[in-house]
Amino acid sequence: MSKNYLLEIGLEEMPAHVVTNSVNQLAEKTEKYLKENRISFNSIEKYSTPRRLSVIIKDIADKQEDIDLKAKGPSKKIALDADGNWTKAAIGFAKGQGLSENDIFFEELKGEEYAYIQKHETGKSSEDVLEGLTEVIKSITFPTRMHWGSFDFEYIRPIHWIVSLLDSDVVNLEILDVVSGRNTRGHRFLGKDIEIESADTYVEQLKNDFVFVDANERKQIIVDQINKIAKDNNWNVDLDKGLLEEVNNLVEYPTAFSGKFDPKYLEIPEEVLITSMKDNQRYFYARDSNGNLVPDFISVRNGNSEHLENVIRGNEKVLVARLEDADFFFKEDQKKSINDYVEKLKTVNFHVKIGTLYEKMMQVHQIASYLADEFGLSATEKTDLLRSSDIYKFDLVTNMVDEFPELQGIMGEKYANLMGENAQVAKAIREHYMPISADGDLPDSKVGSVLALSDKLDTMITFFAVDLIPSGSNDPYAIRRQAAGIVRILKENNWSLDFNELQNYLQDNLDVPASLDLNKNSKELDDFITDRVKQYLHGEKIRTDIIEAVTSNDVVDPVAMIDVAHILQNHSNDDDFKEIIESLSRIVNLAQKAEFDFNNELSVDDNYFENPSESELRNGISNIKFDEMTSEELYTQLANLKNTIQLYFDENMIMADDDNVKNNRLTQLVIADNIIAKLGDLSKIVTK
Repeated sequence: MSKNYLLEIGLEEMPAHVVTNSVNQLAEKTEKYLKENRISFNSIEKYSTPRRLSVIIKDIADKQEDIDLKAKGPSKKIALDADGNWTKAAIGFAKGQGLSENDIFFEELKGEEYAYIQKHETGKSSEDVLEGLTEVIKSITFPTRMHWGSFDFEYIRPIHWIVSLLDSDVVNLEILDVVSGRNTRGHRFLGKDIEIESADTYVEQLKNDFVFVDANERKQIIVDQINKIAKDNNWNVDLDKGLLEEVNNLVEYPTAFSGKFDPKYLEIPEEVLITSMKDNQRYFYARDSNGNLVPDFISVRNGNSEHLENVIRGNEKVLVARLEDADFFFKEDQKKSINDYVEKLKTVNFHVKIGTLYEKMMQVHQIASYLADEFGLSATEKTDLLRSSDIYKFDLVTNMVDEFPELQGIMGEKYANLMGENAQVAKAIREHYMPISADGDLPDSKVGSVLALSDKLDTMITFFAVDLIPSGSNDPYAIRRQAAGIVRILKENNWSLDFNELQNYLQDNLDVPASLDLNKNSKELDDFITDRVKQYLHGEKIRTDIIEAVTSNDVVDPVAMIDVAHILQNHSNDDDFKEIIESLSRIVNLAQKAEFDFNNELSVDDNYFENPSESELRNGISNIKFDEMTSEELYTQLANLKNTIQLYFDENMIMADDDNVKNNRLTQLVIADNIIAKLGDLSKIVTK
């Protein structure tokens, strides 16, 4: 007969951001433990609040499944001595299986006999198996941990109680000095200590004690309450998923309420107001029917509606204090000029090993100038780009960004507009941080895109120059994210950028402190960018062999690599794709046999041709003007040579006895290989 099992871990309040992940881990690890221990069940339900992580295992079996095992031991010649007596190896094998040597029998395996023991293992009771869940509880990982009292054991927060019930019977668990039972705790202020009657009554008993332990139910209550407040006031409320999740993990018995602030604060940029409400106070902001921010907020109390007016006044008072600070900072910051802030950046380190923020901006100015010419920006766009590169970090030393770091760039745009900069310069200041996550928004202006690229390139190049290279999972400066952003921005704008040429230019021209050796780790930098291209292509579901082919090129040009990968993937289902790749790969492989030195200008001598296919291949290759072609056109032209290449190899022995003929043919293949290499190393493509 199946039963239900409840496990609740009672804790001091956990940080909101760890609750959901922790209860997910508890459920996943419990499921794995039960399956490994042959305990069948129907489902696992998850419950969580800031003070508890819980699971209910539905329809758990009474016992483990019985199993029949055939254990393999030593070979017969080791199990028996010359006189046919059991050896120590055989006796030890039998003892290890809980049986005697008399239970051993022999079976042949791959031409040799081995000792075996057949045994029946009766399953343990579920109660006995569940006692092992202490190790599951201990195995949950957290971003931060603490220990308490004199214990060495660490956890997200101190464990105060454990409920462990198989239906209504207590299953013994023990962690440190906490022994499991049926006692749990209701709401910290509204509830009391209660005894859980059984796993089936858990949710309702806690609900009666002011705890909605079902996180989904609790979240829906919050949503419904906020929507009602919004409807009653004709507001539109942005139910931000991240904020909703955080608020849900801060409360056990939610009661939403609204508060007000003085309309005068609406003169502050709304990004500041939203940050003050959402990020600092965990309030939801509201807009009127015209989309304008209203001087009101919605918050969620961990408790009921009693004395709610006091709670509202308290929250209003806290918010007003934040808004007063913001208002002061906003007005004070405008008393200085952008040049004042830029001057201050001369004393602020970007990184102690690299230089100041001012020096960084000067370097970015040079990189931006180079890229503007590479990408064909107009004279006006380049002027705006260079102006923005000279000032784009100025807001980092304003009072507002010092107080609200998450507003960097945003306040830069606001202040730049207020202080007379044109809109494109101001917008680029905000956009240069983009993307701020793996799939974050990209800059939508050319000026902002090039400034973002220049800033990220400077960061990456200078960090590599001082050996601050990400390794393993260690990337404290988020260099991988910045490099991934570079690839995405280049692709979004279809900008071709040869990283080898870029590095050569910067090594020769970038004005950096003497401590920075830009020649250092240049190969590692190429590999680093190539890895980000691979990551991008994997995200695009490109075949792994095609990814390896296009990223094996000596020229590191992310957009070219990505374009070729898509071209090859798109053609991979063509009927003749296999033959085309095999033909081109044969040229690539045989070209490697050329062991003599070539001049820069490779030439083929018709006088050494012996078959018409040699002339035909020479003509076909010479007609390919790859510098004037797209990658798609290049692939098409090479694909059209498939029959010519096949005939060429049918008619000609490359490694001919005559050195002049042999070298002439190898030269012909090397010329072709240099063109094929524009698509990557096609020999890496699997054509089975």
